[in-house]
Amino acid sequence: MDLSKIKVPKKYIKIGAWVLGVFIILFIAMGAIAYSKRSILLKTMMAKAIAKADKSYGLEVKIGSAGFNGLSTVHMTKISVVPKDRDTLTTIADLTIGVKLFPLLFGNVKLSEMKLNSGKITVVSRDTLTNLDFILKRKKKDSTATKGKIDLANLAQNLLNQVLYKIPDNMEVKNLLLQYNDNDTAKLNFMVSKATIDNGDLKSTLVVNDKESIWHINGMVNPSRKHLDVLFFADNKKVELPYLNKKLQAKLSFDTIRTVLKEADKKGDRFLVQGSWSIKNLLINHKKIAANDVIVPDAKIDANIIFGKNYAALDSTSTVYLKEATFHPFLKYTLSPNKIYEVKIHLDEQEAQGVLNGFPQGLFESLEGLKVSGKVKYDLNFYLNTAIPDSVKFNSGLTPNNFKILSWGKTNLQKINKPFVYTPYEYGKPMRKITIGPANPNFTPLSEVSSNFKNALLTSEDPSFFTHKGFVMESIRKSFAVNFKEKKFVRGGSTISMQLVKNVFLSRNKTLARKAEEILIVWLIENNRLISKQRMLEVYFNIIEMGQNVYGIGEASRHYFGKTPASLNIGEGIFLANIVPRPKIAMYKFRGDGGLKDYLYPYFKYMGNIMANRGLTPRDSSGYGFYNVRLREGLRQYLLPDSTTLDTTAFDDDGEMPVIETQDDSKTLFDRIFGGNKEKDTATRPTVKTDTLQKTNKQLRQEKREQRQREKDLEKQKNDGQ
Repeated sequence: MDLSKIKVPKKYIKIGAWVLGVFIILFIAMGAIAYSKRSILLKTMMAKAIAKADKSYGLEVKIGSAGFNGLSTVHMTKISVVPKDRDTLTTIADLTIGVKLFPLLFGNVKLSEMKLNSGKITVVSRDTLTNLDFILKRKKKDSTATKGKIDLANLAQNLLNQVLYKIPDNMEVKNLLLQYNDNDTAKLNFMVSKATIDNGDLKSTLVVNDKESIWHINGMVNPSRKHLDVLFFADNKKVELPYLNKKLQAKLSFDTIRTVLKEADKKGDRFLVQGSWSIKNLLINHKKIAANDVIVPDAKIDANIIFGKNYAALDSTSTVYLKEATFHPFLKYTLSPNKIYEVKIHLDEQEAQGVLNGFPQGLFESLEGLKVSGKVKYDLNFYLNTAIPDSVKFNSGLTPNNFKILSWGKTNLQKINKPFVYTPYEYGKPMRKITIGPANPNFTPLSEVSSNFKNALLTSEDPSFFTHKGFVMESIRKSFAVNFKEKKFVRGGSTISMQLVKNVFLSRNKTLARKAEEILIVWLIENNRLISKQRMLEVYFNIIEMGQNVYGIGEASRHYFGKTPASLNIGEGIFLANIVPRPKIAMYKFRGDGGLKDYLYPYFKYMGNIMANRGLTPRDSSGYGFYNVRLREGLRQYLLPDSTTLDTTAFDDDGEMPVIETQDDSKTLFDRIFGGNKEKDTATRPTVKTDTLQKTNKQLRQEKREQRQREKDLEKQKNDGQ
């Protein structure tokens, strides 16, 4: 139908014009009335806002003067905000705010302009109190009121809108001081000397800590279209955050950070945010991450973030770029009805050298300079429903394609195929050097190690050693479940391959970087068959710590029993395997007469039955050699009285010497199952406490002195025998 040919009677046109005219006149009249009364309305609104700030947040807000400057612009002077019983939060000498009229009709306050001259915002933290407590209290009230009814999609949309709506089309800020004081030990000062937005063009200058550095945040902002592209950088140097070094003993710096918001839109019951973040020459140094600086030269993520009613997710269509390497992450957190954590990483097949080059510099110290060829792909899948942690799913796989090692970097991973020198560490300090080879009289070839010890250790530590490729996913999966339920780290998933790599190739620094490097080296060794399983086990048996300054099965069998590793019986083999997780407490497992303490008997039966079921030893109803384990005569003089008990956690960490308490927790996991007391978490110098019910303080001190002397004599005897 051609609408242009439809004729509307003139009568209806006139009626429509009159109606429209009446509405216009009414609108103008109402506007004129509102305009004439706007000063009164402004005072009323300000009074309500000040009263609400006081009632809801405990804020004392004062405004020296306020008035309109144009149709929709308010000018205010001498503004102050002081939280109740706290330091002054804000003072502003002069502030002009303009709002957009059309959005205001729909209840949205969008700023058209802002001018600020001379202001100060100070955040003060003293002990557990800050002058921002009012925000936390309000959030707590809000979360209590809306518990169980939160819609993450709506929440994310509202929060982002509130931020964008407060970005004006035009802005001019001069001399705004931002301060943070933390117990007077760490202070930060940022002076915004000038910040402007001119038709979306953002330019700003921040003077940090009295000209220690000058920062800039520049770019383009278009809050109406939900677009922005800003760059954060410093003049002629890196952006550094010295506060982190003072507060967290961490160092962090970078050249630039770029943030791009491309789209933010609600589609159905989901809120979608699309953007990218990139960073140049990021440097991180923290003792828990790595022992040295970790540098990320160039990193970027193209992120697609999804908020649903009860979940937030980084979608798998997101891409991370690390120099030449790329991968796709997927992260999802489900809030209700049960908390669920999901992590997936997919790395498409790509050049192995590119992937290796993409790792941050300083992350893998031993592998620096390594050259490889071929391709690799990687997949990781993790799923944890906190309501049923035992059902946790975990799988990780790095798949090679024509992968070859062309040349070694800093460390030759095949060095242990020949005799080499091993240096063990205790409490962060290097001990004596040990030759792993025939030149050492205590070195024991694998063929000369009793099958009783070999089978007992493999059964307790790594039953599938000869069939796995360095990792046992089921063990790792179970460790996730156990650690989550215990709310702390109580179980690891390390194999003998991982323990060997940790001790031979890596430093003793307990860092995330070392663990990641350990995993990669194990993969390189196992998947490229750099070292045979037999040689790996042989080296492991000869370097493993088995007592105070006792290393290797050769030293251990002579030290405890005065015999060679080949002649160990089943009971001695099970005992030596039992002390591997906590070797420094081995002597505390013996009675004064040289026999084993009774609490170990169930452990022997448990391990012996497993070995018998696997055909590794004959079935035995008398404890699998428990009663045949006898400490050699020369060591019995150093044993503690039978009444003495101790805390096994005393010797767990390779850090400062811990405290030995009067509890008999000198046990491995099996020990605790079959007869132990509650563990205590301590970390100071070891002392021994005995039964205090019938002993004076003088007697207790004398026993402590005697025990320390026994330990010194035992150490001296061991060194004399070397």
